[in-house]
Amino acid sequence: MRNRVTASPWQQMLGIEFSPVSHRERWVSALGGFVGLLVIYFVSHALGGPPSAPLLIFSIGASTVLVFAVPHGSLSQPWPVFGGHLVAALIGVACARLVPNAALAAATAVGLSVLAMHYLRCIHPPGGATALVAVLGGPSVPALGFGFVLAPVLLNVLLLLAAGVAFNAFFPWRRYPAFLARHSAASEPATGYAAISHEDFVFALTQMDSFIDISEDDLLRIYGLATGRHRAMEERAAVAARSVNSAAPP
Repeated sequence: MRNRVTASPWQQMLGIEFSPVSHRERWVSALGGFVGLLVIYFVSHALGGPPSAPLLIFSIGASTVLVFAVPHGSLSQPWPVFGGHLVAALIGVACARLVPNAALAAATAVGLSVLAMHYLRCIHPPGGATALVAVLGGPSVPALGFGFVLAPVLLNVLLLLAAGVAFNAFFPWRRYPAFLARHSAASEPATGYAAISHEDFVFALTQMDSFIDISEDDLLRIYGLATGRHRAMEERAAVAARSVNSAAPP
C-alpha cells in the first residue's frame, strides 16, 4: 500500500495535488507526452500545408499533457479535445476579422469560446489558448483566415487523438478514450455496497453547479473499489474473530 499523504490546510487551499499515483504511471505519462508530440510534429511536417501555416499550435502542448497524463479525465476525452480546439479556432478567427481592437478581440474570443464549449459539452482548457493564438498569433495566422482551422488546428488535433489511442492501448489500465477502459472492465464483478443510481449522481452534480472533471463511471468505480475494500476488511475481521473464538478453551 502506498504511503498516505495528508495535506495541510494551506496545501489544500492552494490545491496542491497529492493523488497516490505510482512512479510507473508518472513515467508512462512523460513518455506518452514525448512520443505524442514527436508524432504530431514530424507527421505535420511530412504532410505539409500552406507555406505560411505553422506546424504546431502551442496549445496542442497543453492538450498533450491532458491526453497522456490524465487519459481518463473528462477534459481529455476525444470530443472535448476535438470540439474544444475547433470551435475556439473558428471563434478566434472570426473575432480577429470582425473586432478591430486586438485586446478586445482576444478577450471576446476566449470568452465566447468558453461559452460555446459549455453549450457544446466540449470544455477543453487548451481551447482558450487556441482562440488566443487565432487572434494574437502573428501575421501568418490572419493570412490563413479560416484555413487556420484546418491546418494546423484540425491536423494537430487528429494526430494527437490518434497518438493517444495508439500509445495508451499498450497499457490496459489507461486505455484511451476512457470508454475503452470501462468496456474492458465491464466483466469485473461488482463489489461494495448498493450501487448509486444515475439520478442520484445527477442530483448531486446539480447541487454543486460546477463542472467536475471526472466521469460518472469513474466515480462509480471509485465508490465500488472503496466500499469493496471496506467489505473485505470486515470479512477478514469476522474470520479472525471466529478463529479466535474457536481456539479459545471452553
